[in-house]
Amino acid sequence: MHALARSALALLFAALAPLALAQAPAQEHKEPFEPHSGQAGKDVVWVPTPQSLVEKMLDMGKVTKRDYVVDLGSGDGRTVIAAAKRGARAMGVEFNPDMVALSRRNAEQEGVAKKAKFVQGDFFKVDFHRATVVTMFLLPDLNVKLRPKLLKMRPGTRVVTNAFTIGDWEADETQTLSTEQGCDGSWCTAHLWIVPAHVAGKYSLPQGELELTQKYQKLSGTLTHDGRTQAVEGTVRGREVTITTGSATRRGRMKGKTLVLR
Repeated sequence: MHALARSALALLFAALAPLALAQAPAQEHKEPFEPHSGQAGKDVVWVPTPQSLVEKMLDMGKVTKRDYVVDLGSGDGRTVIAAAKRGARAMGVEFNPDMVALSRRNAEQEGVAKKAKFVQGDFFKVDFHRATVVTMFLLPDLNVKLRPKLLKMRPGTRVVTNAFTIGDWEADETQTLSTEQGCDGSWCTAHLWIVPAHVAGKYSLPQGELELTQKYQKLSGTLTHDGRTQAVEGTVRGREVTITTGSATRRGRMKGKTLVLR
């Protein structure tokens, strides 16, 4: 190509280059996702549980390496990660995909990614029936909606919530942290429930004919022996049953559908 032609072509490219750059779409700079307290979610806004209460909830649930912990609405993954640090297998269920990605990064940074799993989904639809411990920081109406599913879980499963109760199913234990215990915010109370076995029914026992009705972990009914009927009250904690008639208290255990009193 003639030198003059090459020079003209170079001048043309130099003139067109700024125009091409001006017409090219600018690449947006995406900031890393950072959650903020009060941000909207599918069913609730996200508010972080104080780390001191996370540990208290796991203490109340007696979480060990033998457990499988499921956190419903797991947010930034702190409860799942804390459970994994205790050696438990743990899974968080979270609807917000950004939160799920953040939780996975946090688990990697804390060195527990092999034990801490996070799934994106609706906790009303996710199967968590194999959990031995369920943790939640949800509003009371959501807790009540989950109650039928929780009550169908294996007797002895521990359910622990931050702040909110589960309707008229009374907690087996409630603890509140003080400022000295590291909880300065509004969310400093944890509640524990032990899923009860199904005990209601009629039983022919050496002690007599026992008939029980049941509301969650509370029992009532009658014990009939030698034509005499006595009122009965009791409780069931997992599979462990306590029955009181008058001044006598007996303890026993559900074995399948059979009640064995000692």
